Amino acid sequence: MDGTTAEGTGGGPDADALARRFDADRGHLRAVAYRMLGSLGEAEDAVQETWFKLGRTDVSGVANLTGWLTTVIGRVCLDMLRSRGSRREDPLDHFVPDPLVHVPGFGDPEHAAELTESVGLALLVVLEALSPAERLAFVLHDMFAVSFDEIAPIVDRTPAAARQLASRARRRVQDADPGPGPDARRQREIADAFLAASRGGDFEGLLAVLDPDAVLRADGGPLLAGVSKVVRGAGAIMRQAVMYASFRKASLAVVANGRPAVLSVVDGRPASLLAFTVVGDRITQLHVLADPERVAALGIPEEALALAVPPE
Repeated sequence: MDGTTAEGTGGGPDADALARRFDADRGHLRAVAYRMLGSLGEAEDAVQETWFKLGRTDVSGVANLTGWLTTVIGRVCLDMLRSRGSRREDPLDHFVPDPLVHVPGFGDPEHAAELTESVGLALLVVLEALSPAERLAFVLHDMFAVSFDEIAPIVDRTPAAARQLASRARRRVQDADPGPGPDARRQREIADAFLAASRGGDFEGLLAVLDPDAVLRADGGPLLAGVSKVVRGAGAIMRQAVMYASFRKASLAVVANGRPAVLSVVDGRPASLLAFTVVGDRITQLHVLADPERVAALGIPEEALALAVPPE
C-alpha cells in the first residue's frame, strides 16, 4: 500500500477491508490530487494524508465512500495550495508542472492508459494560475462531477458561490486551453519534424510546424534558474537554439501527459524533458523541464534509458 497500513483504523478484518477499499480508490484520488496540485510528490502526500484522515474517522454510515474520499482529498489539496501560495517565491510564468511520463513498451498497460488519459501540461499551467478555491471548484465539478452542494462546505461558500468559482475558472481555462490535437501518431510526426528541423538549423522546417503564436516555457528549478524563461512567438522560439542542445545528444521518445515528448539522456541518466502541445498541424506550446531534481524523479526505468540513442 505504498507505505500506508491499516493501523489507523484499529486493525482487524474491518480495517483490512477498509485498507483494500482505499487501495481501490487510490488511482482516482491520485488523479484528483495531481490535477489540484500539479505536483507528483505533493499528490502522493495528499493521498497519504487522506488515508490518515480515513483512519481517524468512523465511516460506517458513509454510503458513498469514494465520494467522501474525493471531498476529503479536495480539502487536503486546498489547504496545501493555500499554504504553497503563502510561501511561493518563484514566478509562475515559466513554471512547468510535474509531467506524467510513459515510455512506450514499458510499464503495465493499465498504468500506461492512466498516464495517456491525464490532462495536458498546457491545462495544468492554466490551473496553476487560478485561485485555490477556483481550482478546487473547477477540478472537482468539471473533471470529477462533484456537486456544488458538496463543494460548498469545502470552500466555505454557498453552492451558488461555488458555482461562480467554477464558472470563472472555466472561462479562464476555455480562453487558454488549446483543445484536442490530431491523433497520437500525427502529433509524434510533428514533434519529430520540429526536432529534426532544430537539429539541422532548418528555419523553414521550424516555421512549418510552429504556430505563429507558439509559447515555450522552460523551468530549470532553483539549481538552474538561469534556464527558466518564457519565449513567445515562432520567430523567438527558433532563435533559442541553445535550448534544444541537449536533445541533439542521446534522447528517448516518451509520452508526457498523453502528448509527444522527448527525454534527453546524459551518461545513462535523464537530463531534461521537452514536451509538445499540438493543435491542428502546428505546435502551440513547448514545455522544457530542466530542473535536475524533478527530472531525476520522473521514474524512468533504467532499461528504457539504455535505449536512448543519438540522432542520426
